Amino acid sequence: MSQIRILLVDDHAIVREGYRALLNRQPNLDLVAEAGSGEQAYALYREHQPDLVVLDLSLPGKGGLATLIQIRQFDPKARVLIFSMHQNPAMATKAIEAGARGYVTKSSEPSVLIKAVTEVMQGKIALSDDMSHALALERLGGEKGLLADLTTREFEILRMLVEGKSKTEIADTLHISAKTVANCHYIIKRKLNVQSDIELLRVAMQQQLVTRTELG
Repeated sequence: MSQIRILLVDDHAIVREGYRALLNRQPNLDLVAEAGSGEQAYALYREHQPDLVVLDLSLPGKGGLATLIQIRQFDPKARVLIFSMHQNPAMATKAIEAGARGYVTKSSEPSVLIKAVTEVMQGKIALSDDMSHALALERLGGEKGLLADLTTREFEILRMLVEGKSKTEIADTLHISAKTVANCHYIIKRKLNVQSDIELLRVAMQQQLVTRTELG
């Protein structure tokens, strides 16, 4: 079997160290580069053209979702496997809609990540069992999550807003105008039926888009 060249993206160096050891133990996996931010991930993808990106969603600045979109715009055939602490069906759905080929939660056993890498390389959509279960429950219940109506861009802007980023910071990070961010902010509040940013934060936390830990 030919070597699978991997780019690992996570903003915590100690986490990368653990997963580097895991991936390097696999005879058919070759970890060619590591990134701690979305900007670095995009640059390293262009440089190394890996077979697979293992990407965390919680990144400083440009988040994982925006990084996924940027990589896929550069290379529509890019294979990206999301590896996140978020056990959130809405986040998994948005990532798959944006082109991710799988979603594995960090609470999964290490073997689940290795299996997912293989499945993605075989052209399959790989999901950890807990995420499959969460998505199935959402479908069976006939429930559409509050965040489902947001576009991928709106979803990413919401994530950055509730993390305390200013509209100017968001515009600079996503390479869009401040006016576009302001318009999206208004549309997001309308879609979520909230009047204030405090209510917006409450909804985001209820939907597990962000955690108290991430908010510091």
